[in-house]
Amino acid sequence: MIGKSMIDLKNKTVWITGASSGIGEALAYELAGLGANLVLSARRVDELERVKRACSNSEKHSIIALDLADSCGFDALVEKVWQDHSGIDLLINNAGLSQRALVMETSLEVHRRIMEVNYFGTVALTQAILPHLLMQKSGGVITVSSLVGKFTTPLRSAYSASKHAITAYMDSLRAELHDSGLQFTTIYPGFIRTNLTYKALLGDGAEQNSMDRAQEEGMPPEECAKKILYAYQKGKAEAYIGGKETKAVLMKRFFPSIFAKVVRKAKVT
Repeated sequence: MIGKSMIDLKNKTVWITGASSGIGEALAYELAGLGANLVLSARRVDELERVKRACSNSEKHSIIALDLADSCGFDALVEKVWQDHSGIDLLINNAGLSQRALVMETSLEVHRRIMEVNYFGTVALTQAILPHLLMQKSGGVITVSSLVGKFTTPLRSAYSASKHAITAYMDSLRAELHDSGLQFTTIYPGFIRTNLTYKALLGDGAEQNSMDRAQEEGMPPEECAKKILYAYQKGKAEAYIGGKETKAVLMKRFFPSIFAKVVRKAKVT
């Protein structure tokens, strides 16, 4: 049962990016179970159809093809989605692209591709929807960053940079709009058992096409989804989700010299 202090998501319209797999798919099932009306977005429409069919009350939900790397038409897209659904109550910025490559082996093109999706595309969609949310004076945005949006590890230079960037953007947005009536929650997942590592880019831009052992042993996405929504419903600004790897945030803050030694030897794949 949802207490009075929590945000009720029943009958609310929620737009999820990256909804075709992983955390986004798990969020879709959890939100559908809570009675929300979903707008599911990703590049793969066939996978979105599969997720929609598996959701409770599938007839209530809709699908919008979306590529965050192509953000030039987002203002018009948001206007259409907003009109079609008579408003949006929650945007979940979940889509993302990861990396598994040494700094010296990572091409500039890979840096640009990752920043385009994880930062510029996410910012573009958020900026397009914000005027509508501000006029509505209710609702909010959940942005899925990463623990490496708070610290860095080997093999993730571009990915970590993009997640640091979106963290900074959301921190500024939260400070500027603190009295707007909107809720902004940034999520920092650690090792979650998803296919993110399969699509992670190598230094030349090819996909890794394999699962990291650390990811394979991570938290189930269904559990992660519950924790994400709980953090938003409780009005939290941030939430760190995962296992013992989440403790690295405090280690970096209070014991930076120790962290620097640990992270060099840490098992990050």
